[in-house]
Amino acid sequence: MTKADIVANISETTGLTKKEVATVVNNFLAEVEKALVAHKHIEIRGFGTFKVVHRNQRKARNPHNGTTVIVPRRDVPVFKPSRAIKEKVAK
Repeated sequence: MTKADIVANISETTGLTKKEVATVVNNFLAEVEKALVAHKHIEIRGFGTFKVVHRNQRKARNPHNGTTVIVPRRDVPVFKPSRAIKEKVAK
């Protein structure tokens, strides 16, 4: 499912125009992005949480030639779904 599909589905169910829905969806995603860049924790109750976690430096293996490479430490965004979402998906 793409962002355009989400916009179309919301537009059909709410009666708003696709342009209005696209503006809201784009602004929502921009706010999530700004919060993650600032390393803020975002909790949407009943849906899940977005946060940034720190991954330490580690050794990894290059699958092409088998050599060991060092993967530098970094911060990565993660999403953890709520229990309700996990239960719905598991059905």
